[in-house]
Amino acid sequence: MNARYGFTFKSEEARRPLPPKLIIAQNETETVAHVALKLMAFLLFARERLQVESALHDDSIPFVPDLVQLDYEMRPALWIECGECSLNKLNKLAVKAHEAEIWVVKKNLADAEHLLHTMAREELRRNRYGVIALDPEAFNEVCGLLQPRNVVTWFRGSFEPPQMQFDLNGLWFDCGFTVLKF
Repeated sequence: MNARYGFTFKSEEARRPLPPKLIIAQNETETVAHVALKLMAFLLFARERLQVESALHDDSIPFVPDLVQLDYEMRPALWIECGECSLNKLNKLAVKAHEAEIWVVKKNLADAEHLLHTMAREELRRNRYGVIALDPEAFNEVCGLLQPRNVVTWFRGSFEPPQMQFDLNGLWFDCGFTVLKF
């Protein structure tokens, strides 16, 4: 079943402009949680030219990112994976998108720590990856609130300290998250 979730954005934070609207498609193999992860990643990393599931026109990178920002030469500058991501893919991204920041967004700290442990065991390149673990209670609430049409007002977000404040469909969120590096 394919579904589409529309988001109307308003940003109260001057240094984080958001587009007026965004549509995130839920593909057949994806859950609502995956859509929510993409939304949360989009809000946290909001910047000019950030795209959701944009096909790259680069034969050397055979993957479609959950979110990507391309530089002016159409190379990935920021690559974000949400939820499950194979170690093989992460390893290849470190080589093929060698100039890009690579981030993985997980729904909770246990999943993030498991990923880091597995990355260490498989000896992936160090100092190449960032991992974000969301607050599980807030994340589950976001998943339960998603509708075909949604309204998001962004108030504040930062990585230092890791915190975000936003309103989703009339419900206020003030939650932290954990930033891990590998």
